[in-house]
Amino acid sequence: MQEFDPTDLTRDAFLGGKLHLWQPRKGYRAGVDPVLLAATVPASKGQRVLELGCGVGTASLCLGARTGGLILTGVEIQPAYAALARRNDPGFEVVEADLADLPLALRQRQFDHVLANPPYFDREASIASSDTAREIAHGEHTPLATWVEIAAKRLAPKGQLHFIHRAERLPDLIRALPHDLGSIEVLPIASRAGRPAERVILRARKSGRGAFRLNAPLVMHEGDAHIFDGDSYVPVIRAVLRDGAALRF
Repeated sequence: MQEFDPTDLTRDAFLGGKLHLWQPRKGYRAGVDPVLLAATVPASKGQRVLELGCGVGTASLCLGARTGGLILTGVEIQPAYAALARRNDPGFEVVEADLADLPLALRQRQFDHVLANPPYFDREASIASSDTAREIAHGEHTPLATWVEIAAKRLAPKGQLHFIHRAERLPDLIRALPHDLGSIEVLPIASRAGRPAERVILRARKSGRGAFRLNAPLVMHEGDAHIFDGDSYVPVIRAVLRDGAALRF
């Protein structure tokens, strides 16, 4: 079993210091994407939330920091990351399992929201990382369609699915949605105005009947190009990252 050297961890601030998370100094480390994903989930107190591939718990715990009183559950295949997720919040229920082979007890439960930040890179078209933890986090070894299928199965009636992924995988995400998921919304994310979207956040509702909605791109940074080091986020993104604000579709 992989373990992290307890002296080689960092405790990093998220949401302007409202949340602190232990992470390995080397290997996969959470970036902006899980924070943005969490900000788009319209959860309310008392609701049940499941995160597939939770890592150290970034998305779930950012969501919990913004919306109190949630019942948070995560699934993580790497025991060392699961242990850090529990350390980051002892109240966070973390199940060590392959999402394609969930324990029966979890398969018997339903959730109001299921979210995921799946590995982005199809290893048939890219080179694997030499770092095992980073490769599991970034390399797509479980097909994206399986992630969507498992997430959809765990949704309660009227529950919502939330995924963040690379923009070029949007067709794959939509094709993978089962027929009982509707009210599909997509939020493209571009680094700067006039640039193509690099990420998308997709939301769908179980038994939803709303028309497909493609939102205007969310722009991350001010200006046409990177000119200086430092924080160049637009105000709405700065509010999400520094203040824990919600991100409206």
